[in-house]
This record gives sequence, C-alpha cells and structure tokens, in this order.
Amino acid sequence: MDTTIIAAEAALAGADYSLTGPCEILVSGGLIEAIRPVAATPQAPRLLAIPALADAHNHARPLSTTSFGCGNKPLETWLPQLAVMPSVDPYTAAAASFARSLRGGVTSIMVHLTRAMGLTPLTEEAREIARAAHDVGVSIGFAIAMRDRNPLIYGDDAEILNRLDPSERDLVRQTWLRPLPPVSEQMALVDAVADAVSDMPGHIDVQYGPTGVQWCSAELLQAIARASKQTGRRIHMHLLETKPQRVWADGAYPDGIVSFLDQIGLLSPRLTLAHCVWARPEELALIAGAGARIAVNASSNLHLYSGIAPVPDMLEAGVSVAMGLDGCALDEDDDALREMRLFHLLNHAAGFSDGGLTRQTALHAACAAGRPGLGLGPGGVLAAELPADILLLDLAALDRDALMPVNPTDYLFARAGQAHIVEAYSRGRKVLSNGTVLGVDLPALETSLRSAYRDGLPDKAPLVAAWPKIEAAIGSFYRGCC
Repeated sequence: MDTTIIAAEAALAGADYSLTGPCEILVSGGLIEAIRPVAATPQAPRLLAIPALADAHNHARPLSTTSFGCGNKPLETWLPQLAVMPSVDPYTAAAASFARSLRGGVTSIMVHLTRAMGLTPLTEEAREIARAAHDVGVSIGFAIAMRDRNPLIYGDDAEILNRLDPSERDLVRQTWLRPLPPVSEQMALVDAVADAVSDMPGHIDVQYGPTGVQWCSAELLQAIARASKQTGRRIHMHLLETKPQRVWADGAYPDGIVSFLDQIGLLSPRLTLAHCVWARPEELALIAGAGARIAVNASSNLHLYSGIAPVPDMLEAGVSVAMGLDGCALDEDDDALREMRLFHLLNHAAGFSDGGLTRQTALHAACAAGRPGLGLGPGGVLAAELPADILLLDLAALDRDALMPVNPTDYLFARAGQAHIVEAYSRGRKVLSNGTVLGVDLPALETSLRSAYRDGLPDKAPLVAAWPKIEAAIGSFYRGCC
C-alpha cells in the first residue's frame, strides 16, 4: 500500500489541537499512519496542517438563494419563497454545492434534503447525489425531509388565504397546500432510499429528516422515534430556530416541546438538532442528558434574523456542539474557515471571563463534533490511525507581514479563509489543489446551473408576480403572533 508524505512547517495535532512542527504526516489506506518531527527546511513551502472541517448541517443548495430574490428576510417568509427556484439536474446541483463546500475547507457534509428536485423518483435522485459526493470527494450524511402539517404557516392556512384574491389563493393551494404523504409512506421512503444507495461508493449515511416540530405531527415524530430505536438509523431535525417557532411550540406543547421529544424517545445520541437558537436552559439540559448534539449555524441565523444561538449555555449544560453552515456562510461563499472564525468570535467569553467558546472548543465543534451525526467514526483530529481528512494552509500568506514569530493559530483565528487552502485531502485522497476542486469542474457546473435556472424561471413568473402580496400576508400573520 502506497504511503503519501505531507510536509508541514506547523500542524494543529492531537485532540487538543496543539501546535507542533515542522513535521511529516504519513498517510496510507486513507488513514494517518504517523506524524513525525523533521528538521526545518528554509526553502520548503510554508504550510500549516489542520484537520478538514465537518459541516454538521447543510441542505446542498445549488446556488445562493439571494440570487432568486430570497435574501435578507426572516425564515418564515424566506422558506416559502424558495418555491420560485425551478428544479434542475440533481447531479449538477449536488456536485456544485459539494464542490463549493470542499473549496471552503469541508470534507464531510450533513445534507438535510428538504427540497428534492423531483424530476425523478427520490431513490434515483439520491443515487445521483451520492455519485456527486463521491466524484467531489466528500462524505455525507443524508437526511430525507419528513413533514405532515403546517406547510405554509404555523397555524390555519385560512389566515393567509383570506387575505388574498381568488387567483392568488389558487396559486397558494397549488404551490404549498397540496396533500402530504401519510406517515407510513414517508417512513417507507427513507428505507427505500437507504436500499437504493447501499451499493454506491463513498460514505452516505441515510437518516430520518423530520423538518421540525412545527412541521411534524406527534404521530410522525413518534413513528420516527420508534423506528430509530429499532434500527439505529440516525435522525436530523431543526428545532427552535426562530422566535415564531418558540411561540408556536409553547402553545402546542405547554408542558415543553423538548420534554415531549424526550418522553417519546426521540432524544438520543442518534439525534442531531439544528439551530436551537431559542432553546432554554432546562431544554439544553435535557438534550445534553440524552446525548443528542446541536449543530449551530451562526451566519445562517444572522442572515435570516433568527438571533444568536446560546452556545455558552449549551456548553455549560454539557451539550455536544457542532458547527454547521446551513448553505449560508457569511458571504454566501461556503467558506468554512471564515465561518469558524465568526463562530468563535460570537461565542467567546467577554473580556477575561471564563466559559464560552475557546479556540480548542471551536476547532472541536468545526472539525470533530459533527462527525457522529453524519454516521462517521472518530476523526476531525490529526493523529495516528484516524482518517486523513487534512487541510494545508498557506502559512506564508497568513503571515503576510513576516515581522516576528507568531503562533500560526493566531493567524488561523484572525484571518484564515478559503483562499489560504493550498491542498485538501479526504480520507487520504487529494481532492483540492490551489483552490481547484480536482474531481469535478466547478465553474462548468455553475455555468450549467445558471443556464438551467434562466431557462426554468419563466415558468415561475406567476408565482414571482404574486409573491409580494403573499409575503405581506405571511408577514402580517407573524407580526400578529409575535
């Protein structure tokens, strides 16, 4: 078995991400064989080795939703507006999304498929998504969206329909209010998708993906909890992302929504909860006690005006906190290194106070904590016998002024971004070099997507024209409730 030798001036190695180097990382069979010290070589490229990041919550969207007029608004109006996006080829869509994630420093991605293209049966679409992941060189968790209530608002749809003209009501019914499959059919579909991708190369872990408590009946959530316990299949679900969701949950479950999830057995180490921006301390304690993890999505929460998740409280409660990008990094460029910096700065303790997110816990959240939720084993750490998921950063560019010796970790948390990634390895396979994804042609994929969307958008013209009135009606409903 061939051994690849990766040389670095410095590396963040071990479970504590401590600085070491100069060193050589020996890679064989997709694993790190050893990390051994070497003598400094002045003429060698200045490289910083760090673990590749694991995105604990994403949706693999093909292009930025802002390009479809969906930017800068609360989730409750942003989400239904995504209906203006036409369906496009699923392989092209997924490959472009995965390639951008890889370019941003991620080699493992949790895909919550909340908007399937629907051009073919989901079993076939899932195989195309799995093929795209393998071609790009990323590992994925793959949660199938499941929902059976509140398709448009958290309440009676008549509240919206009564505010609209008859033609607009018909459009709303056709777009959002079509009947949803029964619980048994949704459960069977997850098993069918798992069977369909079982022979695909690479890592794809099929999961139950209830979209959120406000979109899922008690019957559906209970069925998922029972099946997960029986089969060991993981669950990925949004929870308490926005204030309207908090208000709805308190009204629908006066004894506590998280207590209900605990009672039915949904809370377990098999569960990842995305967001939890509006979770309370007692709820965080229940989540921690059950061994579930929370995927925090800092930039997405800011873009959608959802708030800032209480990460210090999560850590204090003992919750395993992972970092997700939710397809919406700060500059809509899938830059996971910048996201980690923002995540750290938002949640570090103030001044000289203790607690909050340290550099070490930020690295753990960004690189390691999300892996169990993707069905991956230990990793996110540079150490022998662990997966060779590695980023090499341009230390000379990070140390742009070269004035005095500075800890490279300072540069990582002050200025590192995707432009500094020289190479990326996924399970020992080199998948990115000098900013170029090696397994697919990302510029060509994005060009193809733009063309396909331009061709499909005229069919969405009636919805685009009616959307301002529909959006106003939805906004009026939530302003009344909150």
